Amino acid sequence: MAASLLYDTEKPCPVCEKTFTVTKVRSRLVTLRQDSDFCTYYKDINPYYYDIWVCPHCGYAAPENWFASLPPTGREKVRAFLGGRQVNVNFAGERTREQAIAAFKLAIFYAGLVEADHSRQGGLYLKLAWLYREAGEAASEQAALKKALEHYEQALFRERLPIGNMSEITLMYLVGELARRTGDYDKALSYFGRLVSDPRAKLEKRVLELAREAWHEAREAKKGQAEATSQVEELSREQL
Repeated sequence: MAASLLYDTEKPCPVCEKTFTVTKVRSRLVTLRQDSDFCTYYKDINPYYYDIWVCPHCGYAAPENWFASLPPTGREKVRAFLGGRQVNVNFAGERTREQAIAAFKLAIFYAGLVEADHSRQGGLYLKLAWLYREAGEAASEQAALKKALEHYEQALFRERLPIGNMSEITLMYLVGELARRTGDYDKALSYFGRLVSDPRAKLEKRVLELAREAWHEAREAKKGQAEATSQVEELSREQL
């Protein structure tokens, strides 16, 4: 079934200017559910596996939506890095999760090299976290979520909004939710509190409802964390 949802097309690489085969996912996908950080689950195939295009000739990697738009300064940085290096990668055809993770790691490296916007780097780390979540690799997922949080928070402060299909309200929610998922409950509560008191949130009812639910979860988690800390401190005093 998965193979029937894929097709190949030829694309030019903006770095080495050679043509290579890209495997893409057909649009007729059935959505099953979505996590609170917008990770979406699909029937039959995971389209995130194919988000990253990787040139087999030079090794440059980036998401489809900005693969071809590498600015001249970025192109020169990548060419300088790749100069004289031997590359042997081919991600065409059906991908395994391990290949998808490797492709995202390559894209993250190049995004950092060309100093891509924080929102773009945050998006790469977030999807990498989703792949680790699918694999059940909790520690790696947490590490990627923390990097996504760092970049998205910087994007909220520094970039012009909206970013893609994310309004300031949506991005504020996502930053709070990533903080909650990584155990920074004070930061999560701060962002959720700002969001629910922002008049603009009323125009985004789904995000507002998600923020309210997450605020309650973060508050309960913080309370549980405080109680656990108190118990540990009490045990320590008893042992002295």
